[in-house]
Amino acid sequence: MIVASHISKSFGPLQVLKDISLEVQKSEIVSIVGASGAGKTTFLHIIGSLDKPDNGTVTIHQNEILKLNDRKLAEFRNKHIGFIFQFHHLLPEFTALENVCIPAFIAHTPKKVAEQKAMEILNFLGLSDRSSHKPSQLSGGEQQRVAVARALINDPDVILADEPSGNLDSVNARELHKMFFTLREKFGQTFIIVTHNEELATMADRKILMRDGYIISGS
Repeated sequence: MIVASHISKSFGPLQVLKDISLEVQKSEIVSIVGASGAGKTTFLHIIGSLDKPDNGTVTIHQNEILKLNDRKLAEFRNKHIGFIFQFHHLLPEFTALENVCIPAFIAHTPKKVAEQKAMEILNFLGLSDRSSHKPSQLSGGEQQRVAVARALINDPDVILADEPSGNLDSVNARELHKMFFTLREKFGQTFIIVTHNEELATMADRKILMRDGYIISGS
């Protein structure tokens, strides 16, 4: 599903990623761990096409994404990749339902179809009764589940998560972790999760350890 080959990235004189490669199979859940500054988030952003490497290639679903122009890349990202971040980035002026629908609207999905799909996902995540609430009216765990629903709305092949439970208490974090595996069973998505949470990292099918811009183990 995902092949990242010989990825290098520098920010000025600082080399953050040093010729690293990783392959991830369809429906695999992979965690990436390591100390702060190891290059985990930069690597995740490159895999998700949010940043470009200095060298290397990224292939997702047999598409070499770094060769796509900006418009094609934006379309590919919207259709094939879902993102979940530590900070949910929900738009405060919109309801939970509206926030979930935004990627579908970008993909030109008809409003009625998008809203029906969003409600199905919110119901699956136990949030159907919170669909009309704005983010400020939701708990932290509920906000993050809305963000998960938003990531799922376009049926992406790949879910990329960067510290998804970093702002949650232990109970909500554990529920979110279990949810990823339930989603994998139901929808068959591939997950790459950057995390400092050892419990989540160990639950994954494979744990990748990064240190100083290198993959040390688990590749």
